[in-house]
Amino acid sequence: MSALPDLRPHFSRFLSADPRRLHFAAHSHHPWPDATREAQVEAWDTAARLMDDKWGEILGAVLRDCQAEVAARLSLPDPATIVFAPNTHEFLLRILSALPAGRPPRVLSTDAEFHSFSRQMARLEEEGLAQVTRIPAEPGPDCLPRMAEAARRGGFDLIWVSEVFFSSGYANEGFDELAEAAGEAVLVVDGYHGFMARPVDWSRLASRAFYLAGGYKYAMAGEGCCFLHCPPGWLPRPRNTGWYAAFGALSGPQGGVAYSADGWRFMGATFDPTALFRLRAALRWAGRVGATPETIHAHAVALQERFVAGLAGTGLDPARLVVPLSEPRRGNFLAFALPDAGSWQARLAAAGIVTDRRGERLRFGFGMYHTAAEVDALLERLRGLR
Repeated sequence: MSALPDLRPHFSRFLSADPRRLHFAAHSHHPWPDATREAQVEAWDTAARLMDDKWGEILGAVLRDCQAEVAARLSLPDPATIVFAPNTHEFLLRILSALPAGRPPRVLSTDAEFHSFSRQMARLEEEGLAQVTRIPAEPGPDCLPRMAEAARRGGFDLIWVSEVFFSSGYANEGFDELAEAAGEAVLVVDGYHGFMARPVDWSRLASRAFYLAGGYKYAMAGEGCCFLHCPPGWLPRPRNTGWYAAFGALSGPQGGVAYSADGWRFMGATFDPTALFRLRAALRWAGRVGATPETIHAHAVALQERFVAGLAGTGLDPARLVVPLSEPRRGNFLAFALPDAGSWQARLAAAGIVTDRRGERLRFGFGMYHTAAEVDALLERLRGLR
């Protein structure tokens, strides 16, 4: 079916915690590989061994290792452009703080961005502190061309768009046109549903566009280790700044508060470093077992096809898929548009099937830890609901 072996033994701690559970929310909280448990203990032992001196190792070897692992998955030329924070909202606030002062920022985005962005921007709009133009995310193939058309008209300070829309699973491809149309506007791509789910080559845009994602979802490292690729020269001095952002700053006066020239300019302050140990362990483990973004996506697509092919008698209609299987530009989950999605999710939960829902959209996610047999078990339970 795919190039991936059966990886369930590597997730023994999570999968054995509730053997009856069929977890098909692989676009949300993935189970963590067992290697991350060892990393959790390693973080504790590092603190015990070094105490205050642990930061030299964490902000040195551990962070550099994480930068290298992330940069390799994105085909970035320089790992030093990667910076870490506990969540993507922290990055959003720093990016907003680096935009031109004296007037509300003018923002171009879509109507299907994740809450970290959409809620914050809606609140700023209430106070007249931001002006946001939203392009419809559906139909998916029309979104980026319409954004590029709007961007060419100019006047925007920030352009923010998801690589894979969390509400539908549609995967945007070909950001080059949007980057060219953006002009002087800052371009940020939210890659949370793309990183470690689909192949991502950011090499052509490395000098032009920010890219953010994290470990909570497909990277299987849990919360607390989000990252931002910072293109050189763009937004050099965020006003929302932590004291770590001065590390590595060029010597000599900089006209006030000093900043590092690489990704460190977006660093915050003291944080819980445990997640970095987990992220390093998860990505290293994935490399050892051949779980690349290419093999993971191929595995998920094969499971999606098996699932949809077996839906007869389950009550789920493939015609209800927001992004059909005929569309190759999709992520690793399937979203069904159902007026009774809440009832569906409740019945699935009662049957030991974990999914999630966004309004009237029920989502099934397929991950590297799934097998064809588990998809068949899912279909069997679905038929038993009727």
